[in-house]
Amino acid sequence: MKQYIRKADIILFIVLVLTGLAVSAALSFSHADAGADAKVVIESGGELYATYPLSEDRTVEVPAYGNKGSNTVTIENGEVCVSEATCKNQVCVHHGSISRGGESIVCLPNRLIVRIEAGGSEEGGGYDSVTS
Repeated sequence: MKQYIRKADIILFIVLVLTGLAVSAALSFSHADAGADAKVVIESGGELYATYPLSEDRTVEVPAYGNKGSNTVTIENGEVCVSEATCKNQVCVHHGSISRGGESIVCLPNRLIVRIEAGGSEEGGGYDSVTS
């Protein structure tokens, strides 16, 4: 009977698994805390509604775009969440709090986006990549 798995195959498998784990760990830690000068950006209906520092506790009532209702956005202890919403599905409320740069909460029925921009990033974003 032929031997189909060799010692080199086992070593290659272990190297690939360890490489995958290292890349996973690096990617999970790359979204570090937003920092002291991080800001919460609230958009309603595709337009900027307000920008607040993540470090200052506050509660903001955001009127829903195009219909009757609202969302309540709560910034507290360096985290932001949608604490109340008039939409039927309540996905944005059940999403929980976010605290890292690049994270966001979306309420599709009310056309609301709440996101965190890490300190030092310019408004309007910038380029993620450039291709030619």
